[in-house]
Amino acid sequence: MLFRLVCLNIVMKNLKETTHENIQIYIGYDSNTAVAYHVLSHSIHARATHPVSITPIKLSEIKKIYNHPCEIFQSTEYSFSRFLVPYLNNYRGWALYMDCDMLVLKDISKLWSLRDSRYAVMCTKHDHIPREKKKALGVPQKIYDKKNWSSLMLMNCAKCTVLTPNYVNNTKGLALHQFDWLKSDKQIGRIPLKWNHLVDFLETQPLNKISNLHYTSGGPYFNDYTNCGYSTVWINELHDMIYSKQISNTKHVQTKQKPSLQLFKKYK
Repeated sequence: MLFRLVCLNIVMKNLKETTHENIQIYIGYDSNTAVAYHVLSHSIHARATHPVSITPIKLSEIKKIYNHPCEIFQSTEYSFSRFLVPYLNNYRGWALYMDCDMLVLKDISKLWSLRDSRYAVMCTKHDHIPREKKKALGVPQKIYDKKNWSSLMLMNCAKCTVLTPNYVNNTKGLALHQFDWLKSDKQIGRIPLKWNHLVDFLETQPLNKISNLHYTSGGPYFNDYTNCGYSTVWINELHDMIYSKQISNTKHVQTKQKPSLQLFKKYK
């Protein structure tokens, strides 16, 4: 009898370890930069080796639960709505939040594997002091402690139950971004900076040393930022996303015909 119980425990443990759940990703969506959301999503799927579920945090879809007032330094539509991720994930398991102005260069499952149950949230702990006075679209730049920590977060949702819609809607943006909703900074784990490389702020690195680009000041989808750092990397990703292999209608074979939709030139 004891032997059977031991065997059953081993089987249940192995079953639990081999049960695969999708990587839950929430991306901040801004109607001004819809293309950035789609390119980021493509970059994730193109390199993922594990099933991924991506949900946009889009104001039109959460208006029944989200009504945080706009603030003077708010630069995107998802500035504060990102903190609804634990609620949207039913306060269960883990979820990854990302700003849409990013571009993933490595397998996202490698980031997902960094989850550590000791923490309520994990992020890249930048010491980011912006040099520019304004961000894209002329929004004033604001300097504050823990800036850009919340732009990419692995969230242990069961440990973030304080982030109810009521709490998020009635808490100042700065307090949300500085993680004042946690009891202690000891609840914040560390993710390597390569998973949130701040373009044109951090020192330029070879692409093989970067896992995720973050066009935090503005990306090449804005006219004023077409020559920003790593702009060609983003444009190439866009090209790969919209490219469609041409199929002959008569022979049903692939042709070498170039796609008719050529919004951008792919760089070599």
